[in-house]
Amino acid sequence: MLSAVIAAIKAVAQQEILPRYLKVARQRKADGSLFTEADLVTQETLSKELRKIYPGPVVGEEMAEREQIDRWQAGDAGLWCMDPIDGTSNFVNGLPYFAVSVALMRHGRSVLGAVYNPVSDEMFYAEQGKGAYLNGEKLPIKEHVPSLRGAMANVDLKRLTPKLAESVCSLRPFSSYRNYGACSLEWCYTAAGRFDLYLHGGQKLWDYAAGSLILQEAGGHMCGLDKDDFWAEPLWQRSAVAALDPGLFIQWRDWVRAHR
Repeated sequence: MLSAVIAAIKAVAQQEILPRYLKVARQRKADGSLFTEADLVTQETLSKELRKIYPGPVVGEEMAEREQIDRWQAGDAGLWCMDPIDGTSNFVNGLPYFAVSVALMRHGRSVLGAVYNPVSDEMFYAEQGKGAYLNGEKLPIKEHVPSLRGAMANVDLKRLTPKLAESVCSLRPFSSYRNYGACSLEWCYTAAGRFDLYLHGGQKLWDYAAGSLILQEAGGHMCGLDKDDFWAEPLWQRSAVAALDPGLFIQWRDWVRAHR
């Protein structure tokens, strides 16, 4: 199944996404976020291909909220969750940091995940209990464990509480931080060891469905801002505190919770 998912994602990305890169008009949804023709066509085409592999409901970012909820409730035994283009703002502005993200979920948990950046041709993927990989290489690909003070972090400030965002910026308990604007790749870069720490507030289902499994299967650790069990956080607004190394994760979790 995983091989079929990877093949479908790559084929649709080549057919529908890359030919439209830097060539599509942008539009805005009611919440102000961007979407393009490429998002819509990719979601439609990939949904059809995924349902050939497993005939469960598909929950996609570009669907209406009511439809997303209805499909989620109907797909407890198995459903697909996808973001056709995670990082649409990057896509339309020519920044080569965006991805197709797909997860198969059963009983509220991800059991298979794949995240593909078609520009760099990097495919991150994992199955529950079978490890995580990048283009066939087992993750993590880098295992340097710094102190918290020497760590590289990926932090998205815009959905954090004002107090926590201010603390992150003013106290900076790490060496440096970045945010490139595609949640699924942020999870995968942490799984690969490219980032040591990860912090993101209020993610949607498709933001974390594939990437969180990839980090977990790479040996990483994650929790919410309030709950140690990441999966106990609110379904549609899960905050992520994560790190690859278990000792560093504890230090990071404790610091974040002390300053939220």
